[in-house]
Amino acid sequence: MLEDLRVTIVDLKKKLDEMGASLDVAHKKEKIAELEYKMGEPAFWDDAQKAQKISTELNSLKDNVDRYESMLSKYDDMEILWQISMEDKDESVCSEVENEIAAINTQIENLELEILLSGKYDSSNAILTLHAGAGGTEAQDWTQMLLRMYGRWAEKRGFNVETVDLLPGDEAGVKSVILMIKGHNAYGYLKSEKGVHRLVRISPFDANARRHTSFSACDVMPEIDDDTEFDINMADVRVDTYRASGAGGQHINKTDSAVRMTHIPTGVVAQCQNQRSQLQNREQCLKILRARLFELEMQKKEAELAKLEGDQQKIEWGSQIRSYVFHPYNLVKDHRTNVETSDTQGVMDGNIDLFIESYLKAKANKQIS
Repeated sequence: MLEDLRVTIVDLKKKLDEMGASLDVAHKKEKIAELEYKMGEPAFWDDAQKAQKISTELNSLKDNVDRYESMLSKYDDMEILWQISMEDKDESVCSEVENEIAAINTQIENLELEILLSGKYDSSNAILTLHAGAGGTEAQDWTQMLLRMYGRWAEKRGFNVETVDLLPGDEAGVKSVILMIKGHNAYGYLKSEKGVHRLVRISPFDANARRHTSFSACDVMPEIDDDTEFDINMADVRVDTYRASGAGGQHINKTDSAVRMTHIPTGVVAQCQNQRSQLQNREQCLKILRARLFELEMQKKEAELAKLEGDQQKIEWGSQIRSYVFHPYNLVKDHRTNVETSDTQGVMDGNIDLFIESYLKAKANKQIS
């Protein structure tokens, strides 16, 4: 019945008004005008990196505003249709109005998720590192499975994935791998994946077909722009070169193209060997080192803040966040949000948005640490 939709329509308008306030549309429009003015200046593209950053910010602002105004427009059309139908007592359009309400609600949920990614570095590219835990071949195979999972997820998002460094397993799988995942909000989404991932399954490497538990640690850092106020004194960095051991073309193992950088004061190490030249490896390695030192500094600040606030919870990166059970039943469960699914194959094919979105929403509601 059309009359029954009255409360739903009023509630939908309230949601839209609240979203408009959260987005601060008026301020965003002012920012858009400011950035468009900058892009119109003759020397704008002289600094290509800075210009690209401004362009990306502008597109993101426009996207949020356009999507919000599109929802308002759809709501207005739907409300007019409902009002006319009420006057004409035409119940035949009831299902059409319901469909429009459902569509607008879906758009609101999607945009709400975008709003959650408002952290300073959420829009940055992500540097994702996987390390196999104890367990030899079993853990290394699990790490390779996770590598495929994140690659498929990034592919579905339209993100670009570059392998910065990869250390293969002794018999199978991967001991460790560093990925650069490039795309808008890559870090904002993937920061939820940081922690230990646990697998329970019948081992394909066990002749007795026994059940094994394997662990792999995932670390995620934002790529830090050169213009960020975080400098590295290169006098504190030792740079070593060595021959790469992985795939890389005809020059592999013939030149010292791989690069390892060690920040002497902290002992933080970064390495890269998968690029074609030593220069490219050096550039990538420096990016990894900057990100790791930046993360270390942020950890120190968070720890100090926790002390001041009397927070007794340990700040550590080794906490188990998710279990993947393939035997004796199928279940993937996130231990921070309790969200779970029995579609283990879908998860391993990259369908992890269920966990990412629930984490971001719970974090915004301060339900998890």
